[in-house]
Amino acid sequence: MQMIALILMMFSSFLPPSITDEPVVLVNKSSHELAVYQSGKEIFHTKAATGKTKELTPEGHFTIRVKAKDPYYRKKDIPGGVPENPLGSRWIGFDANGTDGRIFGVHGTNRPESVGNAVSAGCIRLTNEKVEQFYDLVDEGTEIIIVDESTPFEQLYEQWHTGKLKGFLS
Repeated sequence: MQMIALILMMFSSFLPPSITDEPVVLVNKSSHELAVYQSGKEIFHTKAATGKTKELTPEGHFTIRVKAKDPYYRKKDIPGGVPENPLGSRWIGFDANGTDGRIFGVHGTNRPESVGNAVSAGCIRLTNEKVEQFYDLVDEGTEIIIVDESTPFEQLYEQWHTGKLKGFLS
């Protein structure tokens, strides 16, 4: 039994997500929602704001690269942690369009009434309360999948999981 445990530990980074409990973030621009799935179960779900136009929030498979508490807003030189900061209390950046996680991200907002609408310059906004919960659920390296379709989250998760399993077995 110890030998099996040792082998599983050695190869855990190669195991499919249902075995390793790897979370995945799913964002649907058409419904303005974000969900986190882990081990086949939805563990987090909330409304989200996305880009003003379809093109602003990129679609595809990305990876979380940066996490920050009370992020600094470089564009307008606004320090983190102040009410005027449009990034809110957390930044979770991902590598869309060849970026390094500092351009596109999931973040809080100082305009909670905007959440659930197409209003951003490309990022995904959550209320500060929800982004703080989300921040604690994901790590750098977590996958984020962004779509603009009416497919239910359960089905998107199954498609992602099947793809991971196929990749593991090939």
